[in-house]
Amino acid sequence: MDAIQQLSSGLDTIWVVLTAAMILLMEGGFALLEAGFVRQKNAVSIIMKVFVDISFGALIFYFFGFALMYGKDAGGLIGTSGFFMGGDLTHISLSISHETYWLFQCAFVIAVISIVSGAVAERINFRAYILYTIAMTGIIYPIAGHWVWAVNGWLGKLGMVDFAGSAVIHALGGFSALAAALIIRPRIGKFSPDGTANIVPPSNLPLASVGAFILWFGWFGFNSGSTLSATNTSIGHIAVTTMLAAAAGSATCILFTMMRYRKADPPMVINGALAGLVGITAGCAFVSDVAAIIIGAICGIAMVYATEFLESKGIDDPVGAFPVHGISGSIGTIAVGLFAQPDAIKKGTAGLFYGGGIELLGVQALGLIIVSLWGFLLTWGFLKLIKLIIPLRVSRDEELVGLDVGIHGVPAYSQEEGFIDLGQLKSRK
Repeated sequence: MDAIQQLSSGLDTIWVVLTAAMILLMEGGFALLEAGFVRQKNAVSIIMKVFVDISFGALIFYFFGFALMYGKDAGGLIGTSGFFMGGDLTHISLSISHETYWLFQCAFVIAVISIVSGAVAERINFRAYILYTIAMTGIIYPIAGHWVWAVNGWLGKLGMVDFAGSAVIHALGGFSALAAALIIRPRIGKFSPDGTANIVPPSNLPLASVGAFILWFGWFGFNSGSTLSATNTSIGHIAVTTMLAAAAGSATCILFTMMRYRKADPPMVINGALAGLVGITAGCAFVSDVAAIIIGAICGIAMVYATEFLESKGIDDPVGAFPVHGISGSIGTIAVGLFAQPDAIKKGTAGLFYGGGIELLGVQALGLIIVSLWGFLLTWGFLKLIKLIIPLRVSRDEELVGLDVGIHGVPAYSQEEGFIDLGQLKSRK
């Protein structure tokens, strides 16, 4: 390796490690967003689940998740090498080391499980959540990711395009979240006997807003970092489309909720920005700036309707995980087949609106259906299996008193300002 190659490889390594750290910081965003959306008595439980995501997710992905996702295979279905980051990984040809690549992908897998955690907030058994985290990070996500992103993945070979994960991460996570919400049932008091939804006020919207801003920041690492190269000239364009889609999602929700509810709805606006970010993730490198705005705006409006639809069907999703990730991830995946600019993906390929025909659109739709069904059905199956071992849901008393005290033995916010030594007070008199 000559000096220029060494310099390029060094820059790429710095870039990938830096963007991986940005994505990992998004866990702080998830923690603040979800803690702000749920009731105060359940804030600690949110934080504990995020620690499960990071710690168990990283270890399981190191032990065997990465191998199943990126290991060498013969049929395009599942990897068979790379367990404990050992064995044959020579088929992964990159300018960065395999360990650096693992770190970046590890940040992705942690984000996937964090999507599901919000849909089951305030009522899931902590031990059951740990077991499900192992299933998601070790089996469900890695196998679906292999189909799309691995060297010989069968959906990738068909031509499916998902630059940073609208389908593999967000649609998969969103439909998994839907399955989990259906199985675990609504929170006590969320719906009246006649089926009407009751408002459960968020405990701290400023906190949730800060969480959203951190996620927005981390998304630049999510999307731009997926170039895996510090010298890729598309980094700037990717960052711009990411910014515009998020802004369009948020702005659209502000205007749309003002018209629909006669006031700008803060939780909807927060989720509108996230919906735009989710929607642009698949095509951020392949669509124009204007297309990014259109995608973000559509995702913002669709998220509002999806949130209302879930409530009308008696499905309790406290943070809007399915509307934000499942619906917007689906829109973003399909949008590639519509808005991909000519030759942006590869020479001779374009979206339907740019004269590319329906081939790419058809592959995107097929891949989306496969990945979404995989997430939904595998989550359903694993949760049913876990239910045979331990309860999926906390007891009624634990839910009413709050998971913070009921499960973790400590409230998020203490009402005491400190301890007072009565003996010292008496001695001063």
